[in-house]
Amino acid sequence: MIQVKKYAAIDIGSNAIRLLVSNVVEQAGKETQFSKSSLVRVPIRLGQDVFTVGEISEKNVARMIDAMKAYQLLMKVHGVEQYRACATSAMREAENKEEVVQTILHQSGIKIDIIDGKKEAEIIAATDLKKYIQLDRNYLYVDVGGGSTEFSIFSKGKIVASKSFRNGTVRQLNQMVSDAVWQEMERWIKHHTYEMEDICMIGSGGNINKLFKLSEKHQEKPLTYFYLNSKFQELNQLSYEERIAELGLNPDRADVIIPATKIYLHAMKWSGAKHIYVPKIGLSDGIIKAMYYERI
Repeated sequence: MIQVKKYAAIDIGSNAIRLLVSNVVEQAGKETQFSKSSLVRVPIRLGQDVFTVGEISEKNVARMIDAMKAYQLLMKVHGVEQYRACATSAMREAENKEEVVQTILHQSGIKIDIIDGKKEAEIIAATDLKKYIQLDRNYLYVDVGGGSTEFSIFSKGKIVASKSFRNGTVRQLNQMVSDAVWQEMERWIKHHTYEMEDICMIGSGGNINKLFKLSEKHQEKPLTYFYLNSKFQELNQLSYEERIAELGLNPDRADVIIPATKIYLHAMKWSGAKHIYVPKIGLSDGIIKAMYYERI
Protein backbone atom coordinates (compact mmCIF):
# COMPACT_ATOMS: atom_id res chain seq x y z
CA MET A 1 0.00 0.00 0.00
CA ILE A 2 1.49 3.31 -1.14
CA GLN A 3 0.45 6.68 0.25
CA VAL A 4 1.46 9.89 -1.53
CA LYS A 5 1.39 13.25 0.25
CA LYS A 6 2.15 16.70 -1.15
CA TYR A 7 4.46 19.01 0.81
CA ALA A 8 5.73 22.44 -0.24
CA ALA A 9 8.58 24.70 0.76
CA ILE A 10 9.04 28.40 0.04
CA ASP A 11 12.63 29.62 0.18
CA ILE A 12 12.81 33.41 0.42
CA GLY A 13 16.43 34.14 -0.40
CA SER A 14 18.46 37.25 -1.07
CA ASN A 15 18.57 36.69 -4.83
CA ALA A 16 15.33 34.84 -5.58
CA ILE A 17 12.20 33.27 -4.08
CA ARG A 18 11.44 29.62 -4.80
CA LEU A 19 8.45 27.35 -4.37
CA LEU A 20 9.19 23.62 -4.31
CA VAL A 21 6.30 21.15 -4.34
CA SER A 22 7.37 17.63 -3.47
CA ASN A 23 5.71 14.20 -3.54
CA VAL A 24 6.25 12.36 -0.26
CA VAL A 25 5.83 8.65 -0.99
CA GLU A 26 5.25 6.34 1.95
CA GLN A 27 5.31 2.57 1.60
CA ALA A 28 5.20 0.00 4.41
CA GLY A 29 8.60 -1.47 5.13
CA LYS A 30 10.46 0.96 2.88
CA GLU A 31 12.20 4.29 3.35
CA THR A 32 10.08 7.35 2.57
CA GLN A 33 10.84 8.80 -0.87
CA PHE A 34 10.84 12.50 -1.77
CA SER A 35 10.44 13.48 -5.42
CA LYS A 36 10.17 16.93 -6.96
CA SER A 37 6.75 17.68 -8.43
CA SER A 38 7.19 21.37 -9.29
CA LEU A 39 9.75 24.13 -8.81
CA VAL A 40 8.95 27.79 -9.50
CA ARG A 41 11.56 30.53 -9.09
CA VAL A 42 11.02 34.29 -9.27
CA PRO A 43 14.04 36.65 -9.33
CA ILE A 44 13.11 39.17 -6.63
CA ARG A 45 16.51 40.39 -5.44
CA LEU A 46 15.68 41.38 -1.87
CA GLY A 47 19.36 41.61 -0.98
CA GLN A 48 19.86 44.53 -3.33
CA ASP A 49 17.42 46.52 -1.18
CA VAL A 50 18.48 45.34 2.25
CA PHE A 51 22.26 45.33 1.85
CA THR A 52 22.29 48.85 0.35
CA VAL A 53 19.49 50.80 2.06
CA GLY A 54 18.60 48.55 5.00
CA GLU A 55 15.01 47.66 4.15
CA ILE A 56 12.83 46.06 1.49
CA SER A 57 11.42 48.62 -0.95
CA GLU A 58 7.70 49.14 -1.52
CA LYS A 59 8.14 47.87 -5.07
CA ASN A 60 9.65 44.58 -3.94
CA VAL A 61 7.12 44.17 -1.13
CA ALA A 62 4.41 44.41 -3.79
CA ARG A 63 6.24 41.84 -5.94
CA MET A 64 6.56 39.53 -2.93
CA ILE A 65 2.84 39.79 -2.25
CA ASP A 66 2.06 38.89 -5.88
CA ALA A 67 4.49 35.95 -5.72
CA MET A 68 3.00 34.65 -2.48
CA LYS A 69 -0.55 34.92 -3.83
CA ALA A 70 0.56 32.93 -6.89
CA TYR A 71 2.31 30.35 -4.72
CA GLN A 72 -0.79 30.01 -2.56
CA LEU A 73 -2.86 29.24 -5.67
CA LEU A 74 -0.26 26.80 -7.00
CA MET A 75 -0.19 24.94 -3.70
CA LYS A 76 -3.99 24.72 -3.81
CA VAL A 77 -3.92 23.32 -7.35
CA HIS A 78 -1.28 20.75 -6.38
CA GLY A 79 -3.25 19.71 -3.30
CA VAL A 80 -0.45 20.56 -0.88
CA GLU A 81 -1.19 19.30 2.63
CA GLN A 82 1.54 21.14 4.48
CA TYR A 83 3.98 23.93 3.68
CA ARG A 84 6.63 26.07 5.33
CA ALA A 85 7.97 29.43 4.17
CA CYS A 86 11.45 30.32 5.41
CA ALA A 87 13.29 33.60 4.83
CA THR A 88 17.05 33.88 5.12
CA SER A 89 19.79 36.51 5.04
CA ALA A 90 18.09 39.52 3.40
CA MET A 91 14.90 39.26 5.45
CA ARG A 92 16.94 38.65 8.63
CA GLU A 93 18.60 42.03 8.21
CA ALA A 94 15.71 44.11 6.84
CA GLU A 95 14.69 46.88 9.20
CA ASN A 96 11.06 46.53 8.06
CA LYS A 97 10.99 42.71 8.21
CA GLU A 98 8.20 42.46 10.81
CA GLU A 99 5.99 44.83 8.81
CA VAL A 100 6.68 42.88 5.61
CA VAL A 101 5.91 39.53 7.26
CA GLN A 102 2.59 40.83 8.61
CA THR A 103 1.63 42.46 5.31
CA ILE A 104 2.30 39.27 3.35
CA LEU A 105 0.36 37.18 5.89
CA HIS A 106 -2.62 39.56 5.64
CA GLN A 107 -2.52 39.86 1.84
CA SER A 108 -1.73 36.27 0.85
CA GLY A 109 -2.28 34.07 3.90
CA ILE A 110 1.34 32.87 3.73
CA LYS A 111 3.10 32.81 7.11
CA ILE A 112 6.83 33.49 6.83
CA ASP A 113 9.38 32.29 9.37
CA ILE A 114 12.68 34.18 9.44
CA ILE A 115 15.42 31.69 10.32
CA ASP A 116 18.91 32.49 11.56
CA GLY A 117 22.11 31.38 9.86
CA LYS A 118 22.68 28.43 12.17
CA LYS A 119 19.18 27.07 11.56
CA GLU A 120 19.61 27.57 7.83
CA ALA A 121 22.83 25.55 7.86
CA GLU A 122 21.16 22.79 9.89
CA ILE A 123 18.19 22.55 7.53
CA ILE A 124 20.41 22.45 4.45
CA ALA A 125 22.66 19.80 6.01
CA ALA A 126 19.59 17.66 6.78
CA THR A 127 18.98 17.09 3.07
CA ASP A 128 19.51 13.64 1.58
CA LEU A 129 23.26 13.34 1.08
CA LYS A 130 23.57 9.60 1.78
CA LYS A 131 24.57 8.58 -1.71
CA TYR A 132 27.32 11.19 -1.75
CA ILE A 133 28.72 10.72 1.75
CA GLN A 134 30.90 7.71 2.46
CA LEU A 135 31.69 6.84 6.06
CA ASP A 136 35.43 6.59 5.43
CA ARG A 137 35.74 10.07 3.88
CA ASN A 138 35.46 13.67 5.03
CA TYR A 139 33.35 16.35 3.37
CA LEU A 140 32.94 20.10 3.34
CA TYR A 141 29.38 21.03 2.38
CA VAL A 142 29.01 24.56 0.95
CA ASP A 143 25.76 26.34 0.12
CA VAL A 144 26.24 29.77 -1.46
CA GLY A 145 23.33 32.20 -1.37
CA GLY A 146 22.85 35.85 -2.16
CA GLY A 147 23.39 37.10 1.38
CA SER A 148 25.24 34.32 3.18
CA THR A 149 27.19 31.10 2.73
CA GLU A 150 26.59 28.06 4.92
CA PHE A 151 29.33 25.52 5.65
CA SER A 152 29.03 22.08 7.24
CA ILE A 153 31.79 19.58 7.93
CA PHE A 154 30.97 15.85 7.72
CA SER A 155 33.20 13.17 9.22
CA LYS A 156 32.30 9.48 9.52
CA GLY A 157 28.88 10.31 8.13
CA LYS A 158 28.01 12.88 10.79
CA ILE A 159 28.08 16.68 11.01
CA VAL A 160 30.94 17.78 13.26
CA ALA A 161 30.73 21.55 12.64
CA SER A 162 28.60 24.09 10.79
CA LYS A 163 28.66 27.85 10.42
CA SER A 164 27.03 30.64 8.42
CA PHE A 165 29.03 33.61 7.10
CA ARG A 166 27.73 36.94 5.82
CA ASN A 167 29.36 36.47 2.44
CA GLY A 168 27.02 35.97 -0.49
CA THR A 169 26.79 36.84 -4.16
CA VAL A 170 24.62 39.95 -3.83
CA ARG A 171 26.79 41.27 -0.99
CA GLN A 172 29.88 40.84 -3.16
CA LEU A 173 28.26 42.63 -6.10
CA ASN A 174 27.65 45.58 -3.80
CA GLN A 175 31.21 45.39 -2.42
CA MET A 176 29.94 44.67 1.08
CA VAL A 177 32.20 41.73 1.99
CA SER A 178 35.27 42.88 3.90
CA ASP A 179 38.68 41.22 3.94
CA ALA A 180 37.98 40.34 7.58
CA VAL A 181 35.02 38.15 6.54
CA TRP A 182 37.12 36.30 3.95
CA GLN A 183 39.85 35.79 6.56
CA GLU A 184 37.35 34.49 9.11
CA MET A 185 36.02 31.99 6.55
CA GLU A 186 39.56 30.86 5.75
CA ARG A 187 40.44 30.36 9.43
CA TRP A 188 37.24 28.42 10.12
CA ILE A 189 37.65 26.06 7.16
CA LYS A 190 41.35 25.44 7.82
CA HIS A 191 40.76 24.91 11.54
CA HIS A 192 38.13 22.23 10.94
CA THR A 193 39.83 20.48 8.01
CA TYR A 194 43.59 20.70 8.67
CA GLU A 195 43.80 17.16 10.10
CA MET A 196 41.43 15.67 7.53
CA GLU A 197 42.84 13.71 4.62
CA ASP A 198 41.25 13.19 1.22
CA ILE A 199 38.49 15.74 1.83
CA CYS A 200 35.78 16.25 -0.80
CA MET A 201 33.42 19.16 -1.26
CA ILE A 202 29.69 19.07 -1.86
CA GLY A 203 28.15 22.22 -3.31
CA SER A 204 24.58 23.44 -3.49
CA GLY A 205 22.91 26.58 -4.77
CA GLY A 206 21.68 27.80 -8.12
CA ASN A 207 25.10 28.93 -9.35
CA ILE A 208 27.00 25.70 -8.77
CA ASN A 209 24.08 23.82 -10.33
CA LYS A 210 24.40 26.01 -13.42
CA LEU A 211 28.16 25.46 -13.58
CA PHE A 212 27.57 21.73 -13.33
CA LYS A 213 25.01 21.86 -16.13
CA LEU A 214 27.49 23.72 -18.33
CA SER A 215 30.04 20.93 -17.75
CA GLU A 216 27.60 18.37 -19.28
CA LYS A 217 28.81 15.77 -16.76
CA HIS A 218 26.77 12.86 -15.44
CA GLN A 219 25.04 13.73 -12.15
CA GLU A 220 27.14 11.24 -10.15
CA LYS A 221 30.45 12.69 -11.34
CA PRO A 222 32.20 15.58 -9.52
CA LEU A 223 33.66 18.77 -10.91
CA THR A 224 37.38 19.31 -10.50
CA TYR A 225 39.13 22.36 -9.09
CA PHE A 226 40.80 22.74 -12.48
CA TYR A 227 37.45 22.87 -14.31
CA LEU A 228 35.94 25.32 -11.83
CA ASN A 229 38.95 27.61 -12.03
CA SER A 230 39.02 27.54 -15.83
CA LYS A 231 35.28 28.34 -15.91
CA PHE A 232 35.89 31.20 -13.48
CA GLN A 233 38.52 32.65 -15.83
CA GLU A 234 36.19 32.24 -18.82
CA LEU A 235 33.29 33.96 -17.05
CA ASN A 236 35.50 36.87 -16.06
CA GLN A 237 36.60 37.36 -19.67
CA LEU A 238 33.00 37.61 -20.89
CA SER A 239 30.86 40.70 -20.45
CA TYR A 240 27.54 40.50 -18.63
CA GLU A 241 25.73 40.56 -21.99
CA GLU A 242 27.98 37.83 -23.43
CA ARG A 243 27.29 35.56 -20.46
CA ILE A 244 23.59 35.84 -21.27
CA ALA A 245 23.94 35.48 -25.06
CA GLU A 246 26.74 32.90 -25.33
CA LEU A 247 26.21 30.78 -22.21
CA GLY A 248 22.44 31.09 -21.99
CA LEU A 249 22.45 32.44 -18.45
CA ASN A 250 19.39 34.19 -17.05
CA PRO A 251 19.92 37.94 -16.47
CA ASP A 252 19.71 37.48 -12.68
CA ARG A 253 22.25 34.63 -12.88
CA ALA A 254 24.78 36.21 -15.23
CA ASP A 255 26.14 38.61 -12.61
CA VAL A 256 26.03 36.51 -9.41
CA ILE A 257 27.66 33.40 -10.90
CA ILE A 258 31.14 34.96 -10.72
CA PRO A 259 31.16 35.83 -6.99
CA ALA A 260 29.58 32.44 -6.24
CA THR A 261 32.35 30.63 -8.14
CA LYS A 262 34.91 32.65 -6.21
CA ILE A 263 33.53 31.34 -2.89
CA TYR A 264 33.55 27.71 -4.06
CA LEU A 265 37.12 28.03 -5.35
CA HIS A 266 38.37 29.56 -2.11
CA ALA A 267 36.64 26.86 -0.07
CA MET A 268 38.27 24.14 -2.19
CA LYS A 269 41.69 25.77 -1.88
CA TRP A 270 41.46 26.28 1.91
CA SER A 271 40.20 22.76 2.58
CA GLY A 272 42.46 21.01 0.08
CA ALA A 273 39.49 19.51 -1.77
CA LYS A 274 40.21 18.61 -5.38
CA HIS A 275 36.66 17.62 -6.34
CA ILE A 276 33.18 19.03 -5.75
CA TYR A 277 29.99 16.97 -6.05
CA VAL A 278 26.81 18.81 -7.03
CA PRO A 279 23.61 17.04 -5.97
CA LYS A 280 20.32 18.72 -6.85
CA ILE A 281 19.46 19.77 -3.32
CA GLY A 282 19.10 22.98 -1.38
CA LEU A 283 17.24 24.75 1.38
CA SER A 284 13.82 23.96 -0.12
CA ASP A 285 14.55 20.23 -0.06
CA GLY A 286 15.77 20.52 3.52
CA ILE A 287 12.62 22.37 4.60
CA ILE A 288 10.39 19.61 3.25
CA LYS A 289 12.38 16.84 4.92
CA ALA A 290 12.55 18.79 8.19
CA MET A 291 8.77 19.27 8.10
CA TYR A 292 8.16 15.60 7.42
CA TYR A 293 10.45 14.45 10.23
CA GLU A 294 9.11 17.22 12.50
CA ARG A 295 12.48 18.93 12.94
CA ILE A 296 11.07 22.40 12.32
